[in-house]
Amino acid sequence: MTSHAAPTGPKAVDEVVDLCRDLLRIDTSNTGDNATSAGERAAAEYVAEKLAEVGVESRIHESAPGRANLVARIPGVDSSRGALLVHGHLDVVPADADEWSVHPFSGEIRDGYLWGRGAIDMKDFDAMVLAVVRDWQRTGVRPPRDIVLAYTADEEAGSEYGAHFLVERHPELFDGCTEAIGEVGGFSYSVNDDLRLYLIETAEKGLDWLRLHARGRPGHGSMVHDDNAVTALAEAVARVGRHRFPVVVTPTVRAFLTEVSDALGIELDPDDPETAIAKLGPIANIIGATIRNTANPTRLDAGYKDNVIPSRATATIDCRSLPGQSELLLEQLRAVIGPDLEVEYIHRQPALETTFDGALVEAMSAALRAEDPGARAVPYMLSGGTDAKAFHRLGIRCFGFAPLRLPADLNFSALFHGVDERVPVDGLQFGVRVLDRFLRNS
Repeated sequence: MTSHAAPTGPKAVDEVVDLCRDLLRIDTSNTGDNATSAGERAAAEYVAEKLAEVGVESRIHESAPGRANLVARIPGVDSSRGALLVHGHLDVVPADADEWSVHPFSGEIRDGYLWGRGAIDMKDFDAMVLAVVRDWQRTGVRPPRDIVLAYTADEEAGSEYGAHFLVERHPELFDGCTEAIGEVGGFSYSVNDDLRLYLIETAEKGLDWLRLHARGRPGHGSMVHDDNAVTALAEAVARVGRHRFPVVVTPTVRAFLTEVSDALGIELDPDDPETAIAKLGPIANIIGATIRNTANPTRLDAGYKDNVIPSRATATIDCRSLPGQSELLLEQLRAVIGPDLEVEYIHRQPALETTFDGALVEAMSAALRAEDPGARAVPYMLSGGTDAKAFHRLGIRCFGFAPLRLPADLNFSALFHGVDERVPVDGLQFGVRVLDRFLRNS
């Protein structure tokens, strides 16, 4: 039978640190190229072994050599209810060891933090889920409904070899799933000693990765040349990089700003949300990116010899669109770059948005308050994207809920894909306790 208490013992709370450390020590760097990516197979096998030790059967599905995804189903008390999908990705972005204070794949514990690439994106949550499930299996706890666990590949490069592969090739694995939790949500933002907002992701921007192509007349680099593809591209890229799209406040962002304005005791001007956002400190960058479409140049490529003017130059633009605005973003971008450049989509995945209500949201809020009496759950939009974009295609209602209580002075958003990525050990243990309570009552 299910339990409404949360007797997660010291074993699970302590074990999560070791599980996370082990995962951090497995290099799963995703470069976006199968030839140079480390692959997720070793991490998937590690998770499979840890599940098998407590009697949970899982299967690994490879989309390409080494690109491994693991899925398991834990039967609940009432399997007639819609199942809950709990998903996390195993890949990480690359890290340059010369830039770090510790080796990025050492899993070192220092100053109360567990350090390593993936510590908050998102092997911390992978370890939390594993710790809770292992504790349940040891103590005989059954969840109230079926839980499907998915540990995926390739989230850091668009999920083609991970969540999208599973959804397209093995949709039966998610039969009955109606709701899901994954990254990036459930982390705290300290207002004062007695109040912390916990941001639950109910929306995320769309992924619109574009490649711009400029064409010109090739020629010798020593001659005067007025049809240079590199020049045309560089001018367009500079315009894109400096452009600011109009402010649009979506329902999720409006709800968040209303909550945070109330908590901080500041007045919210609907026509000037940036004034309120500027007062949010470490999370201002995340929230600031959710009030408009964005386009950031990330890569340039042209030429093959120093003294040859090439006929073609390309640039990659990382665009993120607000819900329902993908087509508008493309229209706006074309106006910025001009009519002469070609535009090609690399990846295109729609934005997501759901409402902040229902039994699952109530269970999240209750679990947070039980472990932190100063907790207030609020909805927010993620400026990036997650595997939720794939699972949403199956009609699953997706949330970001990977609970962490963070130090008030930690610049959490800067750790994503940043140098010296780390997670507070006590925050990791807090997450296990909250997740246990939540899943028992979901």
